[in-house]
Amino acid sequence: MGFGLNRSFWMMGGCLLLIACGTPQERCINTATRDLRILDRLIGETEANIARGFAIEEVTRTSSRWTICQPGHPATRDHPARRAEWCFKDYRYTVERPKAINLTAEREKLAGMQQKRAELARTASPAIAQCKATHPE
Repeated sequence: MGFGLNRSFWMMGGCLLLIACGTPQERCINTATRDLRILDRLIGETEANIARGFAIEEVTRTSSRWTICQPGHPATRDHPARRAEWCFKDYRYTVERPKAINLTAEREKLAGMQQKRAELARTASPAIAQCKATHPE
């Protein structure tokens, strides 16, 4: 019974993975509009920075904690008991913090990105049409 359940689980996961990949048309359109989607994300981020008056940056920090480096074990017939060995281990984590920005420069950057977005949208339009013609659904 365990094998059948396990096999069903992996088959269902495989089907979900194939569905997640999208149709050939969707994959083609995603490839054709990749730069446009990246630019849209950056435009949204810049607009939010201007609205807030500052940016938010992610900073990676490190902290050290005691952890068991070598687990202990009780005595056996062949081996004596051994205590657990403790040591410091570094852990990385990310925090967000405000960052000052030049609002004038941010507005200029936003205008440039919006202009570039218009260019990318014009060039993506024929590529999207080609994807739809090549891979009809």
